[in-house]
Amino acid sequence: MEERKSKPTVRARANAIRSFRCKNLVAVIEDPTDVRNIGAVIRNANALGVEKVYIVDPRRSLPDDWQDMRERKSLSAPSVSAVKWTFVKRFDSTEACIAHLEKNGYISVVTSPPVKGKTNVYLHEGDFTPHAKLAVWFGNEARGISPLAVEHSEMCVAIPMFGMIESLNLGTCSGIVLYEVAKQRREYQSKFRRAGKKGQRATQLPVVPKRESDEVMT
Repeated sequence: MEERKSKPTVRARANAIRSFRCKNLVAVIEDPTDVRNIGAVIRNANALGVEKVYIVDPRRSLPDDWQDMRERKSLSAPSVSAVKWTFVKRFDSTEACIAHLEKNGYISVVTSPPVKGKTNVYLHEGDFTPHAKLAVWFGNEARGISPLAVEHSEMCVAIPMFGMIESLNLGTCSGIVLYEVAKQRREYQSKFRRAGKKGQRATQLPVVPKRESDEVMT
């Protein structure tokens, strides 16, 4: 007779997924206007193993302190409580966020249609592993990414579109982009300890957690 293991505790779950998180990967939302979209991006980031979420919030619609954000129902509900498990930091301006990222050694890429003079790639063509620290920017729901963020980015990343509608909402866009970026970086982390393909591991780490069906007790 088969018997499933009891549902893991929160601590056990946290320990099980810790090695799958993408270290030094940040999702940046620039000037979002809808708290539901903010919640959706935080949820995507948490589910896909992104380490942090930064929010450029010039209207100061969110509290400065992460603990206060965690307790705000308007943010906790649309994120399905993911805000409690993903570090979130807000900034008053794009300039402040860029300064913080660059001071801490992060390279930025932005989701954007092609921009003249920049490196432009489709999502599946991009290599998101060369830099130890990476920030992926998502723009305002109506205006998209700002020229300042584009200027300070290494490349513009676009999702190929095949329909009459050539846009996606913020939640969907962030999910698609972060999936590909996190997937690449997790595969890289499984093989190497450091950037530049240095510190190759003798044994590759797993890139996905065990499924419940793999843990069935007999």
